Amino acid sequence: MFADPQSVTINAVAQSLPRTEADGASASYTKDDGTYRLTISHQTTKNGRKRHMVRLDFNEVSADPFVPAENVKNEGAAYLVIDEPAEDQFTNANLLLKVKGLRDWASDANLTKVIAGES
Repeated sequence: MFADPQSVTINAVAQSLPRTEADGASASYTKDDGTYRLTISHQTTKNGRKRHMVRLDFNEVSADPFVPAENVKNEGAAYLVIDEPAEDQFTNANLLLKVKGLRDWASDANLTKVIAGES
């Protein structure tokens, strides 16, 4: 199990996320004001594939563009899913190399392009 609390740094500010839920296959860590929630989960599909997910949900309040005197809650999420075959054809070390390759590709420049809709 991951340490409690977890920390996610957004725009150079560390967000402390205490554990708010846990069971055998998942745990969630939520900031006290609810603006950030980190979920780490694992599942095995019907055909035996293993899926590991790390997800960050986030929200913020901003002025309503249609009714400026009112505020609206904006919500979003970013997540990484690692999907591996049932036959354990990849060792943990081998799979880690692939995930690190993706992580390293996800530079600010490449993620900016993805967010802008490039493919």
